[in-house]
Formats: sequence, structure tokens, C-alpha cells
Amino acid sequence: MPTSPTYLALVVAAAVAVLLFLIIRWKQQPFVSLILVSMATALAAGMPPEKVMACIEKGMGGTLGFIAVVVGLGAMFGQLLEVSGGAERLTLTLLRVFGKARAPWAMALAGFLVAIPVFFDVGFIILVPLVYALSRDTKRSLLHYGIPLLAGLAVTHAFVPPTPGPIAVAQLVGADLGRVIFYGIVIGLPCTILAGPLFGTWIARRIPAEIPAYMESEAAKKQWDEKALPGFGLVFGILLLPLALILLNTVTNAALPAGHAARQVFAFIGHPFFALTAATLLAFTLLGTCRGLSREKVNEVATSALAPAGLIILVTGAGGVFKQVLVDSGAGKALADCLAGTGLHPVWAAFLIALVVRAVAGSATVAMLTAGGIIAPLVAHVRVEPALIVIAIASGATALSHVNDSGFWLVNRYFGLSAKDTLKSWTVMETIIGVTGATLAWLASYVV
Repeated sequence: MPTSPTYLALVVAAAVAVLLFLIIRWKQQPFVSLILVSMATALAAGMPPEKVMACIEKGMGGTLGFIAVVVGLGAMFGQLLEVSGGAERLTLTLLRVFGKARAPWAMALAGFLVAIPVFFDVGFIILVPLVYALSRDTKRSLLHYGIPLLAGLAVTHAFVPPTPGPIAVAQLVGADLGRVIFYGIVIGLPCTILAGPLFGTWIARRIPAEIPAYMESEAAKKQWDEKALPGFGLVFGILLLPLALILLNTVTNAALPAGHAARQVFAFIGHPFFALTAATLLAFTLLGTCRGLSREKVNEVATSALAPAGLIILVTGAGGVFKQVLVDSGAGKALADCLAGTGLHPVWAAFLIALVVRAVAGSATVAMLTAGGIIAPLVAHVRVEPALIVIAIASGATALSHVNDSGFWLVNRYFGLSAKDTLKSWTVMETIIGVTGATLAWLASYVV
């Protein structure tokens, strides 16, 4: 069996092509597709058959040992924030602080905060009635408020843990989670501003979008009793707790010598397992039982969050299998050598791989996992901060959302846009986020 670097690189390229074919043309479930392609890639790369299954087990176990706990806890935390009205409280308070004149900035910041624990589509559906209300009051295009909200949601959903995408890629490339959070926020804020309030204000003047007639009745039903919502300080504090603990662990790990007592303490309480467990328990108590929900209801809400999380966990584990096959077979190193030979900066290589898969497959999750598996062997051989590679992959997996992406049609339906206008608004917004994020990650790679 030939195992030259060129042959192995071609094996990886063929594997990605087959993966996309299975998912797009055959409509095969992504988890099954990833496992099948991983097996075929291992055999084609010359791995002995008796070692293939051991490699798959190692890849699945090594990935899920971390991912399953974090994604499960994050999903329950986000569900409590949704059910308690915490997302609405954050948004209404920010709108009051910013005022109607600067409402697009408030919506962008609300989306940025809400999407940290809450899935993108859920956050959008929760908050879109506020977009409708603002548009109805001011007679402005829905896009004036909707694009900033979407930009904030899209950025943190892709850039900032504990959402599944950046956590999965960080695990694949060996990035420190605290650094991913830090760079995700630092790079994500300019992306949100540029793609949100700035682009949103510009495009809203050119596309007059009104509340669709088929959504009017749904929008009218959504009313908030502000007195019944949890306090802003409470929601904001619980939201920031896990991020703060994880970041403190990263800071003390870098600033203090090994064996220092404070470093050991923060290594424990700043680990994502503890940080998210603490935040989830606080959400159960302060947003749940202390606000009138029975323990049975809290358990029901938490359990319901695990259904969608289960699929994400399995697909992520399959992505870990694909990565492990590339590492153990040597195919990943061969591809890394080929990419290094082109002179392409690792950040742009990561961005472009994710971008191609995103454009073809439509799924940001598949794009992130595929690019993470391919780029992981390269990270060990280059002097680039792994957290920036995570941001580059997230950027590529965000850009060029079009008709094969469910998010495209979600926006299309809720804003009553034509396909052409959705491309001119949503797709351009997503691409601004992706290109800006990759550019800032590339610039940062020369500094850190």
C-alpha cells in the first residue's frame, strides 16, 4: 500500500469529498457518515485492519470524555436561561439603557450575550418578537434591528465556548479553552459591530422588510410581564460566572509558578467541568426553584435540553474519530506538510478549509469538525496560538451561509424576505463576520 505524503494528502481530500457526497447527495446522517468515512480513510491510508477499530474507539472516547460533559451542562444551563425569561430580561434591560435611538447596538449586545449559553436558532426565536415590536413602533425595516441581533448571536455561537462548535474544535486542536474564550470575545466584538449595527443600518435602507402576515398572530401573542422576569444582575452574573472562572484559570496558570496554591485552586474551580456545573446548579436554584418552579419541573426542563445536545455530542465524537484516524495513519501529517509547502499561513489554511466545507455542505458544525480534524496535525508543527486556529475555523464555518443552510431559511421566513434579499442581507452579514474574524486572527498571530 503506497504511503507517500502526496498519496496520503489525496486520501484526505477524497475523504472530505466522499463525506460531503454522503451528507448532501445521499442525505446520510452526519454521525454515520463520519464514522464510515473514518473507517474507509484509515484503510485507504494503509492502517492495519485490526487497528482501525481501536483507533475509532480511542478517537471517540478521547473526544467525548471532555465534550459530553461540557455540552450537556451547557445545554441544561441554556435551557434554564430560556425558560426563566433570562434572555428577555437581558435584552429589555439593554434596550432601556441604550434607548430606541441606539436599539441596534442593544440588540447586537443582547445577541452576543444570549448566544453564549443558548443555541443560535433558539436565541433568535426567543428574541425576534422584540425585533417585531421595535420595527412596528419606529416603522423601520426589520433588518435595522434584526441584522444586529443575528450578528451578535452568530458570533458568540461560533466563537465563544461553551457553545458546542468552538469547544469541539478547541478539543481537536488542543487549544486552551480560556484563551479561546478570550480571543473569541476580543475578536468577536469587532465582528459583531461591523456585521451588526454598521452593516445592518446600511442594508436596512436598501431592503424594506416588514413583519410577514403569517407571523403577525404569533408576534402578537408574545407579551412580557417584566415584573415576572428575573433581575438583570442575577442573569448577567450567572451568565458570566463560568466564563470568569475559566479565564481566571488561564491567567493564573500563565502568571503563577507550578505548585502555587492559588494556581492549584483555580485549576480546579476554573476547569470547565466545575465552572459549568456551578453555573448550572445556580441556574437550577436561582432561576428555577427560587422563582416558583418545582424540582420536578426543573428536572423536566433540564432533561429536555439533553435531546438536541445528544446528537451534537455524537456528531462531535465522530469528528474526533476522523481526527484520530488522520493522526494515527499519518495522513494528517502528510496533508500538513503539503499545506506548509504552499506557504499558506495556518490561519488562512484553517479558514479556507472550513469555508469550502461550509459552502458545499451548509452545516457549520460539519465544517468546523472537518476542518478541525484536518488542521489538528498541522497545529503541532507551527508557531501559531491554537486558540487563533479555533477562531479561524469558526470564521470559515460562519461565512457564505446560503440556501443549503437552515439558518438562511429561518431568517427568510421570520423576516419575510425573498431568497435574493436574504442573500444580500443574511449571507453578506455572515461573510463579513467570517472574513473579519479570520483577518483579526491572522493579525493577532503575529503578536501572540
